[in-house]
Amino acid sequence: MLNVGKIEEGFVLDHIEAGKSLSLYHHLQLDKLDCPVAIIKNARSNKKGKKDILKVECDINTLDLDVLAFIDHNITVNVIKDGEIVDKKELTLPKEIRNIIKCKNPRCITSIEQELPHIFVLSDEKKEIYRCKYCEEKYGKRL
Repeated sequence: MLNVGKIEEGFVLDHIEAGKSLSLYHHLQLDKLDCPVAIIKNARSNKKGKKDILKVECDINTLDLDVLAFIDHNITVNVIKDGEIVDKKELTLPKEIRNIIKCKNPRCITSIEQELPHIFVLSDEKKEIYRCKYCEEKYGKRL
């Protein structure tokens, strides 16, 4: 059995869909942090069969919850202090996301004005559909 030691201060991302932890690692820009990160892939899960887990030993404020919620709002975020879970954060789909996805509409202003941020607004929460703020281009697939 694999045993990854506990962390003293940081966060544990649990119930990540199996095989998605590396993508999450890059989208959260954890590679730019100078702190320990443990990626556990295909761990056994009673609920899902298999899951991934990320353990990060750093300040919780470095975690962009909007990016995380956009990618998968079913992930459990456990906040760790002094080696114990002190909080569990619930994720909800963000109303607006910036520079996470890019508008694919070639006529969108973001194609011409490349310094503009790519802003998408949640238009249908049930179907998890976002639309470009500038041209209304629809985005409905997950990362």
